[in-house]
Amino acid sequence: MPTTKDSVISLVKQLPENSTLEDIMEHLYVKQKILKGQKELESNQFYTHEEAKEIMKEWLK
Repeated sequence: MPTTKDSVISLVKQLPENSTLEDIMEHLYVKQKILKGQKELESNQFYTHEEAKEIMKEWLK
């Protein structure tokens, strides 16, 4: 399994040569959020669509 550092290096190498630091940071941020979401799904730490709709009803009152 690749290390985090290896994954970051691989991601950066796939970006266009003219990528800015902001571009790289955005890609890393999105990757981190995707990994976090996958981990939450695997550990059943999420709301169903119906649960989320009920929570939103309360927030939007």
